[in-house]
Amino acid sequence: MSAELISILVLVVVFVIATTRSVNMGALAFAAAFGVGELVADLDTDKIFAGFPGDLFVVLVGVTYLFAIARANGTTDWLVHASIRLVRGRVVLIPWVMFVLTGALTAIGAVSPAAVAIVAPIALSFAARYSISPLLMGAMVVHGAQAGGFSPISIYGSIVNGIVEREGLPGNEIALFLASLVVNLVIACVVFVLFGGLKLSRAEERVKTATTKTTEAVKTTRTTGSTGVTGTTGAPDAPEDEGGEANRTDEGGEADDAFRLDPARIATLAALVALVVAVLAFDLDAGLTSITLAVLLSTCWPQDSRIAVGQIAWPTVLLICGVLTYVGVLDEMGTIDWAGEGVSDLGVPLLSAVLLCYIGALVSAFASSVGIMGALIPLAVPFLAQGEIGTVGMVAALAVSATVVDVSPFSTNGALVLAAAPDVDRERFFRQLMMYGGVVVAVVPAVVWLVLVVPDWG
Repeated sequence: MSAELISILVLVVVFVIATTRSVNMGALAFAAAFGVGELVADLDTDKIFAGFPGDLFVVLVGVTYLFAIARANGTTDWLVHASIRLVRGRVVLIPWVMFVLTGALTAIGAVSPAAVAIVAPIALSFAARYSISPLLMGAMVVHGAQAGGFSPISIYGSIVNGIVEREGLPGNEIALFLASLVVNLVIACVVFVLFGGLKLSRAEERVKTATTKTTEAVKTTRTTGSTGVTGTTGAPDAPEDEGGEANRTDEGGEADDAFRLDPARIATLAALVALVVAVLAFDLDAGLTSITLAVLLSTCWPQDSRIAVGQIAWPTVLLICGVLTYVGVLDEMGTIDWAGEGVSDLGVPLLSAVLLCYIGALVSAFASSVGIMGALIPLAVPFLAQGEIGTVGMVAALAVSATVVDVSPFSTNGALVLAAAPDVDRERFFRQLMMYGGVVVAVVPAVVWLVLVVPDWG
């Protein structure tokens, strides 16, 4: 049995044990990386650790630390409140606002994980507040990021168009952008319907009802001069900013707004703006920037920091870093290239095309989407040169297949969504993301192959 086949079988065993025994998959993957690397591939420790995603580790820790501080001092609550006011209580629009926002960020040049790192914590805090499915909100954020991810001025678009030009292949920047936009928009519509988006209109009624109750309670308090607790503490579905929490009053009878901007919240909002500017305008690393801003806030308000450190998603960090380290071992020992070359040598262009799309989707679910695109497009050159497969459609199909699966909890975007979700059962949410990612891997490559590649065949 070849070393490449053994490494793939070990990965399957890791999945089986993690699923049936509830052992952290990252810890299993670290052990597998050590065993396969040393015993099968004869790699030294440096080469095994070469696959450790140090940049992703810092992103996960830094972003979750910063937004844990924002949750601890009430800044995310204020942002959710502001979002509701922005859409005038229309909760049903919020997932689409997040979709458009992340799409706009990536379309103008933000790296997809950076856009998700900025938007996902706010979106998922909103989802927790209004009992929206975290899977729905997370998927809308990630698919939004990929919808704008291939604009001619975007990072992904520039990389793929550059590869196409370097390989001497005909390209079409607009077609690539529209292919990704349409596919992700269609998926977002399906996700919105299947995971309760249409039911969010009921939440709007709860917002309006809670707002009315709160207004009446505050008016009564001011009229009677009462200093007691008033309002709607018994309404579990009411948003906290509109009456879901007790409305406290001071001695003068004025409502004590739990969502006013105090110095800690103003500083945190400034830190979030600084994060956006640093990442988008100055191309600074999102993880290092986040952890630096978190440290500055912690220095000024150490009581929030003590709470926030415990809310860093350490199990998620272990899981993601372990799996990606093992994928790095697979790459180091040539397993990924072995699989890709085997497919491209089949001699049946259409079959090779769909299999390359599936390999791109499957590997990208665990590794860098950009890296996979950089490897798969050159692998497709030999049979594209035969003229039987349309180049523009094939490149678009590979690009979409390699990025649409970033909802997987093992990809950077999926990991950020998993880490950013507050007040959820993380193991359950992880399984949901993994199952959803599996469905995307199984379905989307075949669909884009059928729509983008088959019509140009021959």
